[in-house]
Amino acid sequence: MINYTKQTNIQIDALFNSILILCRDPVFYTKFDLIDTFQNRIHLIFIHFSFIFMKIKQNNKNEMFKNFYQRLFDSIFSKIELNMREVGFGDTKINNNMRLLVKKFYNILFNCEKYKKMNIDDKIKFFSNYLELNSIKNMTNNSAIIEYFDKYETFCFDLSPDSVLKGELKFNYK
Repeated sequence: MINYTKQTNIQIDALFNSILILCRDPVFYTKFDLIDTFQNRIHLIFIHFSFIFMKIKQNNKNEMFKNFYQRLFDSIFSKIELNMREVGFGDTKINNNMRLLVKKFYNILFNCEKYKKMNIDDKIKFFSNYLELNSIKNMTNNSAIIEYFDKYETFCFDLSPDSVLKGELKFNYK
């Protein structure tokens, strides 16, 4: 049991680190013109993980996937909380922020579950709600981010369940 838990933690860390690498890609802050803020990065993490969660949910009849899903969720928020503490937020601020972040994550997850059926205007509205741009232009002129997440969604659903469990996430937007 201890080896299984240790292995699961390693897999979750690998998946989390893969998502972090994707969210730190300079393309978000250059080509997509997003502001490089804590809030934007958190929302990018949530959007990326939402598609992974949807992939895991396809296999939710298997107890291993249910366990992985819950442990991944707990790990995401644990790592965000730890990061906020390192930045210097106090306990009260962290508790309030964590409640808000969990709500935002569920809202993003809910929207990502409908993503495939969204038209372009709905996608623009979705990204406008969660991602802040650097320039005055609005998300309407930023179809590249929609193209990115369209490709990312397809990539996630093409992943094998084992790839997700192993944390093997090698998405290349180029």
